[in-house]
Amino acid sequence: MTDAIQDAILNGFYDEKFLGSETIGPSLLGNNQHEKIWLALRQELMTCKGFTWAVAFITQDMLVPLKVILADLAQEGIAGTLITGDYLGFNNPRVFEELCKIPNLEVRIANEAGFHAKGYLFEHDNYETVIVGSANFTRSALLSNYEWVLKVSSRKQAGLTKQFARKINSLKQNSFVLNEEWLANYKQNWVQPTPRLMPKKTVKIVPNQMQKAALKNLTALVNSGAKRGLVVSATGTGKTYLGAFVVKDFQPRKFLYIVHRQQIAKKSLASFYRVIGGERKDYGLLTGGQHDLDKKYLFATVQTLSQPDILKQLKPDEFDYVLIDEAHRVAAPSYQQILAHFQPQFLLGMTATPERMDEQNVYQIFDYNLAYEIRLRDALEEKMLAPFHYVGVQDYEAGGQAIDETTDLRYLVSEKRVDYVLKEMDYYGYCGKQPKGLVFCSRQEEARDLAHLFSLKQHPAVALTNEDSEKRRNQVVQDLINGKIEYITAVDLFNEGIDIPALNQIVMLRNTQSSIVFIQQLGRGLRKYPGKDFVTVLDFIGNYKNNYMIPIALHQDTSRDKDQAKREARLPELIDVSTINFTKLASEKILSSLDQVKLDGMRELRQSYRELKNKLGRVPLLLDFYQYGSVSPLVFATQHGLVNYADFLNKMNEKVALTQYENEVLSFVTKELLNGKRIHELLLLKMLLQEKTVRQEDYLVALKKQHAYINDAVLASVMDILSLSFFDIKQGKTTKKAQYGDQPLVEQRDLFDYQLTKQLRQALEHVEFRQLFKDAVEVGLALNQHYDNRTQFTLYQQYDRKDACRLLNWPRDVSAPMYGYRVGEHETPIFITYQKDAEQRNALYHNTLEDGRSLRWYTRVPRHLNSDEVQRLLHTKQMKLHLFVKRSDASGKQFFYLGEAKIQSDSVREELLGVKKKPAVGMNLLLQHPLSSAMNELLFA
Repeated sequence: MTDAIQDAILNGFYDEKFLGSETIGPSLLGNNQHEKIWLALRQELMTCKGFTWAVAFITQDMLVPLKVILADLAQEGIAGTLITGDYLGFNNPRVFEELCKIPNLEVRIANEAGFHAKGYLFEHDNYETVIVGSANFTRSALLSNYEWVLKVSSRKQAGLTKQFARKINSLKQNSFVLNEEWLANYKQNWVQPTPRLMPKKTVKIVPNQMQKAALKNLTALVNSGAKRGLVVSATGTGKTYLGAFVVKDFQPRKFLYIVHRQQIAKKSLASFYRVIGGERKDYGLLTGGQHDLDKKYLFATVQTLSQPDILKQLKPDEFDYVLIDEAHRVAAPSYQQILAHFQPQFLLGMTATPERMDEQNVYQIFDYNLAYEIRLRDALEEKMLAPFHYVGVQDYEAGGQAIDETTDLRYLVSEKRVDYVLKEMDYYGYCGKQPKGLVFCSRQEEARDLAHLFSLKQHPAVALTNEDSEKRRNQVVQDLINGKIEYITAVDLFNEGIDIPALNQIVMLRNTQSSIVFIQQLGRGLRKYPGKDFVTVLDFIGNYKNNYMIPIALHQDTSRDKDQAKREARLPELIDVSTINFTKLASEKILSSLDQVKLDGMRELRQSYRELKNKLGRVPLLLDFYQYGSVSPLVFATQHGLVNYADFLNKMNEKVALTQYENEVLSFVTKELLNGKRIHELLLLKMLLQEKTVRQEDYLVALKKQHAYINDAVLASVMDILSLSFFDIKQGKTTKKAQYGDQPLVEQRDLFDYQLTKQLRQALEHVEFRQLFKDAVEVGLALNQHYDNRTQFTLYQQYDRKDACRLLNWPRDVSAPMYGYRVGEHETPIFITYQKDAEQRNALYHNTLEDGRSLRWYTRVPRHLNSDEVQRLLHTKQMKLHLFVKRSDASGKQFFYLGEAKIQSDSVREELLGVKKKPAVGMNLLLQHPLSSAMNELLFA
């Protein structure tokens, strides 16, 4: 590590020719689309042996994710110190109260006048890292503000380290441990800093970004002659105001708004009046106790409107415009009666959850006219909702027995479990003076018993079930808002249609049944509310079979890639300033669940297909899955039971009739090109679909426009692929080419012009085949956007051995006998599985990450220093080594590309490996691109 630190420091402060390191090298940190200062702090915390921070300003909105990491560090006996102060009264007393809940954090108050420091020190085994600059420990500074922060690592005997240590020691000596007396005095005298007040202005309600886009699409839909349309919009993104803007633009003679609850009808009326204005007497209600049938703007409950005697009083063309809120309910008989009666000029449906667990097709009812869609992630990134901090923690365990689907009720409501749950809820906290929480339980009896036990332990709670009347529900919700109770416990009652903007805690004490329900429940607390800076979402994760759904739902991951899902569980991402956090034990529960499930099975593909077909009202293409689906089109290409998408469509009884040749060609494009890992073949096929002949000169121009690398080798490789000669490898009595037939797709004339073969041109006259062929090419080009076309391999993307053969421009696929590496003339791909099964034959190759920048690697056995391939590897001038690594064999065939590597010459030696002491040559491979902290954690931690 000493040499690594030395090189990293020289790289950062002296000359780039020295080998750098993202982990320990000096770097300037900031907040942008690709990096956040908080992620650097998180990574340092996760790997440190101790820490000392000196930070003047702290806000409560960053304490939840900090607590998650410190809870894990506490399990390892790692503690830290935080020195802060009372400068300008910036720190809210609640911040100090929350910090005191962290057992492995010593909080000290600086006596320095005008204490305004912003420095973070982390202790590692034989070095220290300092992060210092403009960033306080606030959500704005760590996740969104424009900040400059310098990160520097140095050995413990270094001058900078000692200088910083002296500063820290001096600061500690001139500070004291936070105590109750000081905090009580601070609370008594604290005056909340007030921002400079601007003159009050009348706020005009105008469309937000989502509403503007939806209005434009709806206007186009109406102008096209459509009679119905659907808007899908996450809860809290202004659906009601959007409806008012739409109606204001449409200017109907008479308008009808349909909703399922009287309370919502009254609120909607008020919102429409604020936007549209006019005479107040033009607005009326049609509910149980009020029948304003003659009003221009009528807001009705479905229960009252659907009564036969009411419908008789209203003509079919009574209303020009009808809007249905919570439109996912329209399949119910009461709504169907209403729709059958009225004939408006336009019918608009609005919902946050069009996907129904009962498989009713909401899209069909609205003629498959999806006017606009904004989901939870989009709404958060557009800052339409309150940010959240999701925390996945392990559920209570007694005697090593965790909660699962079969756990008896008496364990779910045992006093020890309730104490554990309340302790975690208190530790992670909430925004505001007291909790206003919604607790989702697995059973009604559990909800009632938990409410009783919560109340006994001074956390007043009330259970609500579907047996409670609307009046009682409204009263309980009001009691929560007014602070008379702290929690409502329920089962699935509040998944949708309930509006409690004051919620500051969502607690999940149940199995994740589906991604739909999970997002519904998460979204319950995200509506903005005065004084609500964030929502704490606490998910108690037991030994549930469906745990694998959690990271997939949170990240809106459509890849159905188990490796990707595991990555999301280990290193969750951010959604704007919302954070996703799992404790180590909770993460292990999810990873265990992922090991036992098949994400890309036919059952999952069939379900996703049906959902998308219902949404579109036609047979979806792969490009539709790319744009709208819950599954990536790549899954259809990699699913072992499928040869191409036509094969899948036939399994769905869509009856696609292709010839054997057409099937072979479609299989080739699907299996070999659709992944988008190289643009060259895809671009040429797209051009040939448009022109009978493509001149090489025009092809090169098109490649340059895509910033794709060009040389003679890659042009020859493209023809090897499209002529299928690349696959002409004997495997026993068969050849790989047989899977794709033996006819080329493309041929060259005079070496400069490309054209499709006559057989393929004739096949493309078959409309069905042409559509599927073109679809596969277009999807490949869309997926190619994730790759850097300027190089053969894109850093940190995944490749298998066959991909390497193709992208290295080798004339044949020699992946089958490659195993760990193949020494080429000038390029050598090396594939390393970092964690090997001890029972495997190749377990004797103990590849170790030495210092975050080099891997110890061994040739096959038996090999000697004078072996031909070793000599070629060591002495070929300008030999490029491409390094591919995967964590374990459980990760599948795909390896992460870590870039080029160099052999450290003084590390090469012949060694005897394994029990049988077979000779191999070992050497250190030095990464030429500093390994990112995230990739280091993913592969080697």
